[in-house]
Amino acid sequence: MNAIGASEIVLYLAIGGALGAAYFMLLRYTLRLHAAGAGGGLLVSLYAGRIGAAAAAFWAIAQAGGLPLLLALAGFLVARFAVAHGTRTD
Repeated sequence: MNAIGASEIVLYLAIGGALGAAYFMLLRYTLRLHAAGAGGGLLVSLYAGRIGAAAAAFWAIAQAGGLPLLLALAGFLVARFAVAHGTRTD
């Protein structure tokens, strides 16, 4: 079992945060297109691309081990809350 340093902890949290921010901003964009009546092909491709990119990124991170995967997931979830809080309309 390899020890993980502080710089790697910050790196995986940042990677997860960037991935989460991109994922949820693209989700917001897709939902706005859907509300505006955009075509189904565009919406399906955006949904599939977003999910596929996140799955591929998490798979690649998982190759580094369980702890990096958990750190990236934590960063992803922090980004989720940040994007959700930044887009509130109430």
